[in-house]
Amino acid sequence: MKSRLHSTTRFSNRVKDYANYRPHYPPEVLEFLSTGLRLTKDSVIADIGSGTGISSELFVENGNQVYGIEPNKEMRKAAERRFKFYKNFLSINATAEDTTLRDQSVDFIISGQAFHWFDLRNTKTEFKRILRPNGSVVLIWNDRKTAASDFLRRYEALLDSYGTDYSEVKSIRVGRRGLDQFFGKTHHHRKVFKNFQVFDFDGLKGRLLSSSYVPDKGRPGYVPMIDDLKKLFASNETKGLVLFEYDTNLYYGRLR
Repeated sequence: MKSRLHSTTRFSNRVKDYANYRPHYPPEVLEFLSTGLRLTKDSVIADIGSGTGISSELFVENGNQVYGIEPNKEMRKAAERRFKFYKNFLSINATAEDTTLRDQSVDFIISGQAFHWFDLRNTKTEFKRILRPNGSVVLIWNDRKTAASDFLRRYEALLDSYGTDYSEVKSIRVGRRGLDQFFGKTHHHRKVFKNFQVFDFDGLKGRLLSSSYVPDKGRPGYVPMIDDLKKLFASNETKGLVLFEYDTNLYYGRLR
């Protein structure tokens, strides 16, 4: 089970839905980093586990030099297509534990949802190697508010019912103890921003299928899952739309 959970090919058949339907990050994130952590347009960014480029987007569009570190070929190619007109994004086939970047070459390391999949001990060693003195690590996670509404509670129940390994995926998420071990117990801080998505049914379906822990088309459980999703949407839509709510959590600090 562990090898399957941590496989870098896990999302290979989810790339289109992932790129189209996963939440982006609110612009307030960039504003906070600029005022609170002195991020400037000259800051060099390493986005570790950059995936389809969602986590890089704010920084690329801000003009920062961004190194996108991503071992999954399909996701990496999606990011390269997303930023094909930006000279300040460099896509690199590498991992969190071995980024191939030069010593002390970046000012900020950022990481989105991919952080949950890293080997944290080896990743910390690598991050300390590539960060410049006084460089910061910023983890940016969109956490779905699973109990914010009856719709979101029922969506969570659908995942529990049809998820192929949803409970195992939830169990590897990095909590307070893991953050304390990674940063040092008193050396990280948290900032929360509100975030949301609004979906019609096709968007809701795409959001569901962007998750690696649900059956995709042709797999056992897919047809009844989509039937239940249709019922869930029909009983919760307002003018043909449903609301997904998130907390965008920033965990930031320097490595000791």
